[in-house]
Amino acid sequence: MEPVMPVLSEAIRAKSLLRANLESSSSYLRSRMPNIKVFSGTSHPDLAQRIVDRLGIDLGKVVTKKFSNLETCVEIGESVRGEDVYIVQSGSGEINDNLMELLIMINACKIASASRVTAVIPCFPYARQDKKDKWQGRGEADGKASNVRLPIQMKSNEWKFRSRAPISAKLVANMLSVAGADHIITMDLHASQIQGFFDIPVDNLYAEPAVLKWIRENIPEWRNSIIVSPDAGGAKRVTSIADRLNVEFALIHKERKKANEVAAMVLVGDVKDRIAILVDDMADTCGTICHAAEKLLEAGATKVYAILTHGIFSGPAISRINNACFEAVVVTNTIPQEQHMKDCPRIQCIDVSMMFAEAVRRTHNGESVSYLFSNVPY
Repeated sequence: MEPVMPVLSEAIRAKSLLRANLESSSSYLRSRMPNIKVFSGTSHPDLAQRIVDRLGIDLGKVVTKKFSNLETCVEIGESVRGEDVYIVQSGSGEINDNLMELLIMINACKIASASRVTAVIPCFPYARQDKKDKWQGRGEADGKASNVRLPIQMKSNEWKFRSRAPISAKLVANMLSVAGADHIITMDLHASQIQGFFDIPVDNLYAEPAVLKWIRENIPEWRNSIIVSPDAGGAKRVTSIADRLNVEFALIHKERKKANEVAAMVLVGDVKDRIAILVDDMADTCGTICHAAEKLLEAGATKVYAILTHGIFSGPAISRINNACFEAVVVTNTIPQEQHMKDCPRIQCIDVSMMFAEAVRRTHNGESVSYLFSNVPY
């Protein structure tokens, strides 16, 4: 019978040699992994600063300026060759200028040989123009679009069913891809299908975990609450939150006679003697949520809160909120809210910078971001 020991020792030696080779190759890959650089556009520097503070790094150097003819000029102030670049720019303020600035920054990094360029867009611009509607706009009363005028030469019914509206969200997706973006990180897209407009990876984060945390910490009687959607389109969003809180939900159905005019709002659900929490992805002119709040109080709700991911608050929005019956209007800081909070004491802000910072960290390290879909990182 042949001895077994030499065979075992050879096997052990081969295994240890293989392990050593694997360890050396993994350390080589780690050394080759590009460093991370985070740059900020001019739309929301505060959020970008909070993200890098959370990551423990410094903001990248970038200079943005305008020529006398208002062309945008961007100069990246440090080397990005072989780096993993993240550009933070939200769809707020001067949206067209900010979008153009983002495209130029992406292209500048790409042609400077960046390894990967990720656009971090907390509030995706033109997200409401995601399909051809029966009418050109959803109307000021809807709080989703304003200043939509019917052409004089066309009757309202004729215009309603002959819309030649563009799908601008698809156009923006194409522009970002052509500029050189390799990856998009955003939050609460107006329609999840916008992710399908891209041929590059899109991580659509959700404000829901942060919203649930705020409700539990700031509404003492939240167990006696009811989650309400101000329109039928948000039913899926409110049912998810209601299930997590183990409370009931309701929705408000809008009946329209024609575009821009809400003829009637019908409440579906029982809100009597309960705290009503209105939840929506965005509020622009705030016509819908203010009408919805009145409807809920008429139906017997004791208090009304509004929680919105993107607080755009354009036009008469602030005065409407000041004159409305809200206990609080809660928004995230995907859009700068400092001035809005000064103008309206009812507006409160949830910080979501830690979710974007964690998404950036996990993307850079090649980890899954699905944890963030149901949890707030601490």
